[in-house]
Amino acid sequence: MFYPPNTHTLQAFLQKESTLPYSYIQVGQTRLVDKVSGFDNDYNVQVLGQGEAVWEAARQAIRAWQMFPEDWTRIYPQPAPIQENVVVVMQARVLGWWWINSCRIVYTIDTENSFGFAYGTLPGHVEMGEELFKVEKLPDGTVHYEIKAFSRPRFWMTRLGYPLARMYQRKFVTESKAAMLAFVEAKTKNGL
Repeated sequence: MFYPPNTHTLQAFLQKESTLPYSYIQVGQTRLVDKVSGFDNDYNVQVLGQGEAVWEAARQAIRAWQMFPEDWTRIYPQPAPIQENVVVVMQARVLGWWWINSCRIVYTIDTENSFGFAYGTLPGHVEMGEELFKVEKLPDGTVHYEIKAFSRPRFWMTRLGYPLARMYQRKFVTESKAAMLAFVEAKTKNGL
C-alpha cells in the first residue's frame, strides 16, 4: 500500500490474526537466553539518564509505545495496553510501501527496577521471532533502554530482500533509541 492502511483494514487484520498461534516455537526465549539458534540475534542498549524523573518518564514511554519511530512505524490500536496476549498491528513503511504485521505480547515485566514487554510474531508478520522492549533502573540510578530480539525472514520477499530487511531492523533500533531518549528528555525537562 502506498498510503497507511485505514482503520477498517487494520481492524479486520487484527481480528483475523488474534486467534492464530505464534509463527515460531521459541516463545518467551528473550527472557531465558542470550541467543536463539537459527535466528539473527540483536541486543542494543541506550542510556536515558539518571534519577527518578528519568525512570518515570522511561516507563511512561514504554506504556505509550513511544519507542516506535513515528515517521515510518505505527502501532494499532493506539494506545495498546501492555498486557500478556494483547495483539497489535505493527505498521512499517519500507521503500514507500506500508506493510502490516501482527504481534502478540508474550510477557510483561513490571518490577521496582524493570519495566517492559516482549512481543512475538504471528503468521501475518513478514518476519518470525520475538522482541523485548525494556527500561531498567540500575543501582546507581542510571536508567537505560534495552532492545533484545531474535528474528529471521518468514515471507518470501523478506528472504529475497534479506540485506534490506536487516538494514531496516538496524534503522529501527537506531531511531527507537533516539525516540526514547527524546521522549525522556522532553518529559524531564518540562516535568512529568
